[in-house]
Amino acid sequence: MAFLNCLKSTFFIWFLLVVACGNPTKTEKIISEPTLIPIDTIVTKPIIVGANRTNIYLPLLKDKKVGVVGNQTSIIFKASANDSITAAPHIHLIDSLLALQIDIKKVFAPEHGFRGSVDAGEKVKDGVDSKTGLPLISLYGKNRKPSAAQLKDIDIVLFDIQDVGVRFYTYIATLQLVMEACAAQNKPIIVLDRPNPNAHYIDGPTMEKAHTGFLGMTEIPLVYGMTIGEYATMINEENWLVEGKKADLTVVPLDNWTHETEYSLPVRPSPNLPNDIAINLYPSLGLFEGTNVNAGRGTELQFQCYGASFLDSTQYSFRYTPAPNFGSKSPKENGKICFGKDLSEIPKMNEVSLQWLMDSYVNTEEKTKVFNTSGFTKHAGTKKLQEQIESGLSEETIKETWQADLTKFKKIRKKYLMYK
Repeated sequence: MAFLNCLKSTFFIWFLLVVACGNPTKTEKIISEPTLIPIDTIVTKPIIVGANRTNIYLPLLKDKKVGVVGNQTSIIFKASANDSITAAPHIHLIDSLLALQIDIKKVFAPEHGFRGSVDAGEKVKDGVDSKTGLPLISLYGKNRKPSAAQLKDIDIVLFDIQDVGVRFYTYIATLQLVMEACAAQNKPIIVLDRPNPNAHYIDGPTMEKAHTGFLGMTEIPLVYGMTIGEYATMINEENWLVEGKKADLTVVPLDNWTHETEYSLPVRPSPNLPNDIAINLYPSLGLFEGTNVNAGRGTELQFQCYGASFLDSTQYSFRYTPAPNFGSKSPKENGKICFGKDLSEIPKMNEVSLQWLMDSYVNTEEKTKVFNTSGFTKHAGTKKLQEQIESGLSEETIKETWQADLTKFKKIRKKYLMYK
């Protein structure tokens, strides 16, 4: 609404300037009062994703042997009859490139696989794509970085995966490892940029060097407010690749997008992020992944609710029972009645919330059950957060301890922002 009001005011001011500063001839009619353009007639330019800007990257692929890092989100939006880009229908990047006679040698698949149907944490297997016949090389399992042998018959790598802007969402780790492999083997890499639906804020604890790994390879906040293209440039220029090497990197940018632009993903980025609400809540509810509390897996409210059988039933009116479903063959608390909260109608979040994690810890007599896993520190990026919650600190006090690191990161981030 604020954006629309701003546009409305802009048109009003523009019109006044025309009336005040114009130099009409005798035959021109002078309008004494401004006429506002109805707000409903203002057309917002469509967002153009990197994959759609074929004029930029197709020349770089011509006569090259290409390796593609992609999944189900690697799509090109088709033009409608009036030549505007629409959310549907769309075509997969691979299908488009093959139709254009681009020589694709193989596809590298991240977590959840090339078609995006593999459970979280489940190993992705090498194989052959049934639709295209292309060889599939897994980057989720024992092999997380393309080897020299796997890149030997490749001239250039094309990376196109939709990110959601959360540090422990593993696609940015895959990006960094692919960049490292390309740098080591002197292979150029092109990153096709896509909007980050959580790019409108920066928040959360910063990853500590001692805990870096596949859930956070660099010392960045939980929510870092950058597109995957901007982040790739940061990785390269901040010398975060192994041995300080730099990749021969090209980022194909977005058009008509800013960090404040609303963006609804046309394809779910992973099996358990089915809609905008889940994606928006993921930075906060994703912290439950390192606990024994269920965050909606095994339900139709993935990352839109939380609960556990060991939480105090007298404190919650919402109940649900997780069961195996798409994306979760064996969810936490499988078959047990969970007591918790439904967050599916909560307003859009502009910060990381700790209230639900703290609520779970407070409302159980079995305190050791909440954090009794090896994964919480890896997700939080620090041991301090668990210690702070267990010691009873307030959310406000905990968040205050993040601020120095966030300020430091924002200064670095600013250098690599490609969009206003």
